[in-house]
Amino acid sequence: MTSEITLFVNPTAGGGRGARAARTAAAALRDAGFHVDTVTGDGPEDALSRARTAVEEGTGALVAVGGDGMANLALQAVVGTGTPFGLVAAGTGNDFARALGMPLGEPATSGRMIADALKSGRSRDVDLGRIGDRWFGAVLASGFDSRVNDRGNRMRAPLGRFKYDVAMIAELAAFRPLRYRITLDGGEVREVEATLVAVGNGPSYGGGMRICPGADLTDGLFDITVVGECSRATLLRVFPRVYKGTHVDHPVVTVMRAASVELVAEDVTGYADGEYVGPLPLTAHCVPGAVRVVGP
Repeated sequence: MTSEITLFVNPTAGGGRGARAARTAAAALRDAGFHVDTVTGDGPEDALSRARTAVEEGTGALVAVGGDGMANLALQAVVGTGTPFGLVAAGTGNDFARALGMPLGEPATSGRMIADALKSGRSRDVDLGRIGDRWFGAVLASGFDSRVNDRGNRMRAPLGRFKYDVAMIAELAAFRPLRYRITLDGGEVREVEATLVAVGNGPSYGGGMRICPGADLTDGLFDITVVGECSRATLLRVFPRVYKGTHVDHPVVTVMRAASVELVAEDVTGYADGEYVGPLPLTAHCVPGAVRVVGP
């Protein structure tokens, strides 16, 4: 094992927490005897190019510092390479970190956990979702929640996460159920009226909303949560239960499992790990053991 590892940092994550977390995590890793190089970039494409170069040059591990967006970018660089992936949660959502069992907002602890895992050779291979040549760790979202994202991304004010609260209220007022065609494992086809469809490699999105509470990063399957046609009043009653994952007990919610899923619907976009993927139709495949993770 090489003693050189790479921190892949979004310094603006979590309103500047990323830069502070990177310094703290780097100190913990250096205290453990590792040489730490830091990689940032002028935008996502440049950052990804630099991360891929570090992997190609044989870094001992690529450790992302930031939120779900940074974790997602790092996955594109390490998938299929065998290079260990670590994650220091310093963003707003941190859902992939939750799925991996990493501590939130504790960069020193995260750094020590990653260092200990690297020194002891402790790692595990976890599944990822793949859409074309794009990879995701947590959830592919579509429907009501993706339309909230679409609207929020178009808004210039208010700033921060509050604009998504405003977007949700506006979208709720205008929302109508969507006609989906869902194909599981290239065979079974279901046509449903749905409020949203979420494809979970991991359990949560949106900062701890357990939309697919039974999803397991090591079972080779997606959990596909379908919130069916329902009134605004029902949606408002069901949606808060998503933080505990108890929404799946409601009759309007269905959970399916499959290794691949195709989603078809008109005028609907998909977001994976909170990042825009594109309009439906989209096909996602669960790829077993796609990335090697160091941590707990």
